Amino acid sequence: MQHVFSALSRKDHLKRMTVEDYDVLVIGGGITGAGIALDAQTRGMKTALIEMQDYAAGTSSRSTKLVHGGLRYLKQFEVRMVAKVGKERAVVYENGPHVTVPEWMLLPLYKDGTFGVATTSLGLRVYDRLAGVKRDERRKMLSLEETLEKEPLLKRHGLKGGGYYVEYRTDDARLTIEVLKKAAETGVNAVNYAKAEKFIYEGGKLVGVKVRDVMDGELYTIKARKIVNATGPWVDNLRKLDQSLQGKKLRLTKGIHLVFDGNRFPLRQSVYFDTPDGRMVFAIPRDGKTYVGTTDTDYTGDIANPRMTIQDEKYLVDVSNYMFPELKLTVSDVESSWAGLRPLIYEENKAPSEVSRKDEIICSASGMITIAGGKLTGYRKMAETVTDLLDRELRSAGHGPFAPCSTLTLPISGGDVGGAAKFPEFVRLMIERGERLGLTRKAAETLTCRYGTNVTSVYDHVIEYIRGGEQYGLPADVYAALIYGIEEEMVVKPIDFFIRRTGAVLFNTNWVEQWKQGVISVMADNLGYSDKQVEEYTRELNVELSGAVEPVGV
Repeated sequence: MQHVFSALSRKDHLKRMTVEDYDVLVIGGGITGAGIALDAQTRGMKTALIEMQDYAAGTSSRSTKLVHGGLRYLKQFEVRMVAKVGKERAVVYENGPHVTVPEWMLLPLYKDGTFGVATTSLGLRVYDRLAGVKRDERRKMLSLEETLEKEPLLKRHGLKGGGYYVEYRTDDARLTIEVLKKAAETGVNAVNYAKAEKFIYEGGKLVGVKVRDVMDGELYTIKARKIVNATGPWVDNLRKLDQSLQGKKLRLTKGIHLVFDGNRFPLRQSVYFDTPDGRMVFAIPRDGKTYVGTTDTDYTGDIANPRMTIQDEKYLVDVSNYMFPELKLTVSDVESSWAGLRPLIYEENKAPSEVSRKDEIICSASGMITIAGGKLTGYRKMAETVTDLLDRELRSAGHGPFAPCSTLTLPISGGDVGGAAKFPEFVRLMIERGERLGLTRKAAETLTCRYGTNVTSVYDHVIEYIRGGEQYGLPADVYAALIYGIEEEMVVKPIDFFIRRTGAVLFNTNWVEQWKQGVISVMADNLGYSDKQVEEYTRELNVELSGAVEPVGV
C-alpha cells in the first residue's frame, strides 16, 4: 500500500504535478511553506509544494526549538509582534500536543543586570496580557531562595530573584513534517528533493516552474495560477531568478546551539538569561541532554550548510560558565551542535540581534508572492495572511469561491486527540499498548510522544517486525519508525531519518552510530539504492555527524 506522503511514490507525485491544474504552487518545504500549503488546500485551492532539499532542512530544523512569544522583543517595543505571535503559542500546542509542550522558563534577575525586578514584573504582566496567557500559566515572581530552589546551578553573586513564566518547547522539524502530512492528507501534492530551476512566463506573468528532481536529474514542468516563494534564506535567490530583486532584501544571521550530556550539565529548569555582552541566551533540558543557544552573527557563507565556528562554540561555552560557574564546561564537553540561519529583512545600522523578526510579503510584477522574515511561532498566522492574499488575487481573476481559513482549530497530523488536555491519557494508553506488543516502556513512550495519534500506524510495523523484520539487526521500535518514515513521512535519505524525523544527530549521536548500518540497509532494500548511493548517503551521514561536533576554524 502506498500512502499520500510516501518516499515510494515521490516520482508518481512529480509526474502527476505535470498534468494537474493548480491554483497555488508553494516553493519551499519549511514551516512557512508547509503552513501556506495546508491553509490554501483546506480553503479549496488546489495546491502543490516542492522543496529542493528535505522538508525542514533549512531554518525549520535549526531553531531554538521553542514556540515562544519573544519576551525580549518587548524591550525593542515590538508590541504588535509579541501580541500576534504570543497568542499563536497556545494554538500550535492545541493543534499538535505531541510536538509542543508547555515549558516553565526561569528568568534570573541580577544586580546591575539587564532586567530589574520591577520592570520584569511589569514586562511579564504585559507579556501575559498580550499573549493571552491562561490563568494557570501566568507569570510568577520568585524570591532569591525560590529562584535557587528552581535551579541550584545558577550564579549566586548578585542574584536578586527571578521571573517565572511559560513558553512552549517544540521539535521544529517534526512540527513542519506533521503540518505537511496534514496538508498531504487534505490533497496537497508535495515532493522533497525537487528544485525550482527556471520560471515560465506568459505575457510577463509567472505561470509555472521547471523543476529538477535532485535525486535523478529529471526535469518536470509544473503550472500554477499563483506561485509563492517561501524559501526562507533563499527567497532573494528566487527573486533574482524572477528578475524582481529590488527594494527590501534579506539579511542572513546565523545562530548556533550546543548540546551537552545531562550528567555533565544537570540543568533542572529551562533558563533564559542575559550575557555580559547584553544578549539573551536559552539553556534548556531535553531528554537527558541540555542545549544552550543561540548566537547571532551576520552570515555570508554557504546557505545550505551553515556551520559552528571555533568562536561560536567558545562564546556559548563561556556564557554557560558565566551563568552556571560551578560546571566549568570546556569545548570537549560539547556532544553535538547545530547552526541555522535567520532570514531577516535588512535594516540599516542595526546589530544582528536588533533586527526585527517581523514577516513581510513582497509581490513582484510577474505575480510571484514572496514571504520573508518571521518566526517559527507565527507560522500559522503568516500562512493565513499569505493565503488571504492568494484568495483575493485568485477571486479577482475569476476563480473560487474559496472557504475561510480553518487552521485556527485544525489539528495537524498526529495531533487529533480531542485537545491538548486529553494527550496525557492518550500517551498512557498507547504506552500500555506498546508494552503489550513487546516494546520497552521507554520505547513506547518515545514513539507515542513523537508520532501522536499516528503511533498506531507505527505499531503496525512493530507487528511486521515480529513477523520477520529482525534480519537487519535493528530493534523493533527503530525498524517500525523507519518503515513508517519511508511510507508516510517521505524519508528519502538516511539523513532525513536521523536528523529531521528523529532529531538523533542533534541529541543522540551514539544512537545514530549504533543503528546507522541497519537503517541504511533497510532503506537500500526498500528504496532500491544502488551501491554507489549507499556509499554516497553513508558518507553524507558521516559528514553531518562530524560537522555536529567539529567546528570550522574561522
